[in-house]
Amino acid sequence: MTGPEHYREAERLIRASSGDYVEAGDALAEAQVHATLALAAATASGAWAEMSDDESRSWDKAIGVER
Repeated sequence: MTGPEHYREAERLIRASSGDYVEAGDALAEAQVHATLALAAATASGAWAEMSDDESRSWDKAIGVER
């Protein structure tokens, strides 16, 4: 799973976290893991300016930025 994919999965899990308290807590815990992995991927990729065009577009799409 790529960094942007982890980011999108974290967002999906956060949106799906309503309902039963235990299920919501599980979804939020899993979302936190995906968010951490997305952050690690972005950090490991270096500065935004140093990303390949494909990687930069992938992040833009994940976070809803259009260029």
